[in-house]
Amino acid sequence: MTLKKIAALLSIAGIASPAFATNGMNMEGYGPIASGMGGASMAYDNGTAAVVNNPATLGMMATGTSRLDLAIGGLHPDVTAKMTGMPDAKSGGDAYYMPALGYARKDGKLTYGVALFSQGGMGTEYADGSFMSAGSPGATRSELGVGRLIAPLAFEVTPDLIIGGSLDFVWATLDLKMAADTATLGGLVTAGSGNLYSALPGLMGMNWARIDFSDDNDFSGAAKGYGWAGNIGFTYRISPMVTIGGSYHSKTALSDLETGTSGASMTAGMYGSTTPGFADSGKILVRDFQWPETYGFGVSVQATPQLQVVADVKQIGWSKVMKNFKMTYESGGVGGSVDFTLPQEWKDQTVFQLGATYMVSPQFALRAGYNVSRNPIPDTYLNALFPAIVKDHYTFGFGYAVSNTADVNGSFTYAPKVTQTGGSGITSEHSQTNWQLMYSQRF
Repeated sequence: MTLKKIAALLSIAGIASPAFATNGMNMEGYGPIASGMGGASMAYDNGTAAVVNNPATLGMMATGTSRLDLAIGGLHPDVTAKMTGMPDAKSGGDAYYMPALGYARKDGKLTYGVALFSQGGMGTEYADGSFMSAGSPGATRSELGVGRLIAPLAFEVTPDLIIGGSLDFVWATLDLKMAADTATLGGLVTAGSGNLYSALPGLMGMNWARIDFSDDNDFSGAAKGYGWAGNIGFTYRISPMVTIGGSYHSKTALSDLETGTSGASMTAGMYGSTTPGFADSGKILVRDFQWPETYGFGVSVQATPQLQVVADVKQIGWSKVMKNFKMTYESGGVGGSVDFTLPQEWKDQTVFQLGATYMVSPQFALRAGYNVSRNPIPDTYLNALFPAIVKDHYTFGFGYAVSNTADVNGSFTYAPKVTQTGGSGITSEHSQTNWQLMYSQRF
């Protein structure tokens, strides 16, 4: 079975469900141990979520042991789009569920394993008849999900120094139902060829235009792409109380996201008409969509036998991958193609993550944290289909030892509402509540 087929099956299983905009398009924390402490994860053992956080922390396992983690997460965005003089458009995309799993084994100084995680994403769903449809028939929506199949290795160089890395097979899926007045959509055209491109001036006489590609599947998208990425990291124990760590995630090398040959449509029409004046089916290619490189550094302090305090800082390079959103529509009807470019101009994002764990008893731990970053999207380029504008996150968590070899960890995140008005005059409001739950077995 090829990696692409495996990725398709994992998407169906929900491993790459969209994660919906927390630190930009990244999640605020990976794994309930880290997410319960604001997402900080660079310098202590947080289970197999280390493959997404810092793979070197896998080497903190006891030699001769294995660990299996089974997790599920729920993401509940609350998004509303507003425009003066129009009824509010509330997004119906308010509940998404993401399983994850990981296995690791430490033999001697070497730790190895395999894991599956959702990286992140974003999306919205606005009903037919809302102002987001721009007078066209049909709903508007977006849904982006990115998943990873990860093979990590960690090596204990000395009792105090561990290095680690991973090779990641990455896949991305995207649905998009976008509507606009014809002048706005026409303004996004940068090039074209054939009959379709020649027909564009005639379409400008109509009121609205749409580009649609969506399979309406909660766990995958109509446009799909595949590729690779890597991750390296280290931890160093300065003293019995203090450990530092850091990691570097490379920019992905994804192929263009493509639909099938008739997996997309382009339509245009007049207000009040239920039948488009122009309709064509064809293929969409989303050009050079990539996930950004990320740098992170953190510290863990065992302040007392009961109290652990952790802090991380991350730099996410959105500016290199979210400058423009580029699509090519290839007509399967009239022939020809059209290139569209949606300016994004995202800024790089610095994320601060702070958290603590307090051992109430040898079996029971309580966690709390704070995660803060600035909104990476400039006002001018905010699109209500992609409102990745959340800033602050307040996190809480727990851990409970079921036995000497098994435990359960959970976390809850609240992200207060952020309001921002884009250059189009549409105001987006976005808040979130998220949770994660994980069962771990060591043997």
